[in-house]
Amino acid sequence: MDDITKNRYRTGLEVRRSVLGDPHVDRAEDAATDFDRPFQQLITEAAWGTVWARPGWSKRERSIVTLALLAALGHDEEVAMHVRATANTGASRDDICEAFLHVAIYAGVPAANRAFKIAKQVFAQMDGSAHG
Repeated sequence: MDDITKNRYRTGLEVRRSVLGDPHVDRAEDAATDFDRPFQQLITEAAWGTVWARPGWSKRERSIVTLALLAALGHDEEVAMHVRATANTGASRDDICEAFLHVAIYAGVPAANRAFKIAKQVFAQMDGSAHG
């Protein structure tokens, strides 16, 4: 790994940890094998070290856009993960609602319906209750 790549990876790891939390990143790193380690490096460098680390948008703004895109594309596990991450990004539940309302109009009601359901389940877990 050259110095630029090492710096991008280091930056990405810092940003990834600040958004997703140490326990999540530690689990991902511990679960990595020779097979998927290059993928973990790629997302750490590209998503976190390049895109999420860019100036201009706050983590809150990036979080809102990310949630809308993931919901629109039907990436349920990633929606749940990024809803949990809002505890670290500053995106509020109102922000998430607004993002999913946009999803309903621009990507379809079924996608938004699923995203709202997932978010409610995650909020219930975050709030320590069994029901959303």
